[in-house]
Amino acid sequence: MSGITSEAKLQALWRRGCDFLGTRTAILGGAMSWLSERNLVSAISNAGGFGVIACGSMTPELLAGEIAATQEMTDKPFGVNLITMHPDLDQLIDVCIEAGVSHVVLAGGVPTGASITRLKDAGIRVVCFAPALALAKRLIKNGADALVIEGAEAGGHIGPVATSVLAQEILPHISDVPVFVAGGISRGEAMVSYLEMGASGCQLGTRFVCANESVAHPNFKKAFIRANARDAIPTVQIDPKFPVIPVRALVNEGTKRFNEAQREAAARVERGEVELKDAQLEIEHFWAGALKRAVIDGDVENGSLMAGQSVGMVKEEQPTEDIINELVSQAVQLLDARGGN
Repeated sequence: MSGITSEAKLQALWRRGCDFLGTRTAILGGAMSWLSERNLVSAISNAGGFGVIACGSMTPELLAGEIAATQEMTDKPFGVNLITMHPDLDQLIDVCIEAGVSHVVLAGGVPTGASITRLKDAGIRVVCFAPALALAKRLIKNGADALVIEGAEAGGHIGPVATSVLAQEILPHISDVPVFVAGGISRGEAMVSYLEMGASGCQLGTRFVCANESVAHPNFKKAFIRANARDAIPTVQIDPKFPVIPVRALVNEGTKRFNEAQREAAARVERGEVELKDAQLEIEHFWAGALKRAVIDGDVENGSLMAGQSVGMVKEEQPTEDIINELVSQAVQLLDARGGN
C-alpha cells in the first residue's frame, strides 16, 4: 500500500459503509431517545456522517412531523430507528415509506421477516441489530441489508457481550452485508481497528450528546462532561421471574427509582394484576419518562442519565462538524504513524 495517502487508506477501509449510507464518512449517529431529533440528526448528516432519528415511543403523526422537519434541515441521507415492540410499528413503517426515508433501523428486538420485506419492497434499506452470529445470519437470510453489532459498553439498553468480543465473533464470518460496530467508541483510532477487522463503519451515540446542536439540557451535558467511564454502569435485574433489558446509565437517584419501579412491577405480575408483557412495556415507558426528565427538563438527580462507558472521553461541548472531523483526523493520524502501510 506504499504511496497511498492515509486519507485514501481510510476511504478504502470504509468505502463499503459510505456507499451503503450515501455519506462522506461511515459514521452513524446512534439513535438516542429525546436527543436524536431534527437538530442533531441533520447536523450529523450535514457534517458528513449519517444521522438517525430515534422514533422511540413517538406516534405516527409525531414521527411524520419529525422526518419532514429533518428533511427541511438537510438534503443529505439520514435514517429512522423504529422499535420493533412499538404497538404502531406497521403505521410507523407506512410513515417512513410515505416520507421517502432511505434507511430504516429496526431495533429493540428481532424484527419479523414481514416488516423487513415491507420496507425493502418500498425501496428502503433495512439495518438490524445482531447480538450474536447465529442471529446475524438469520437476519441476513430474512433480508437485512446491513447489521449493527453493539457491545455492552454502549449507553441505554445493552446486551451482555463486549464490543471487542462481538466484533471477533461476527466480523470474520459476515461478508454478505455491511456491518457497523457500536459500543464504547469515541476516538478515530478505535474506528480504524474495527474497520481493519472487517467492519464497514462505526456507530457512536454518547460522543454526540454534548454536540452544540444536541437539544440536551445544559445540566445533562455537564453531567456527561464531569463523568468518568466507571460512572456509567448497567442496572441490575431485581427478580429473575421479571426479565428486563439492562440499561447503562450514570448512577443517581433515578437509578434507585428504577429499582423500585421494577420491584413494584414484578410484584403486580406475581399477584396476577398485570400480564408480564404489559408490565415490561410499563418499564420501557418508565425509562422514556425518566430520560425526558433528565435530557429535556434537566433533572439530573431523578431522571435517567443513559450513557455509554465512552462518556469519560467527552470533555467539552463541540459543534457536530468538529466532532466528526476530529474522529477522521485521529483515524488518519494513526494511519500516518504507520507510514500509510
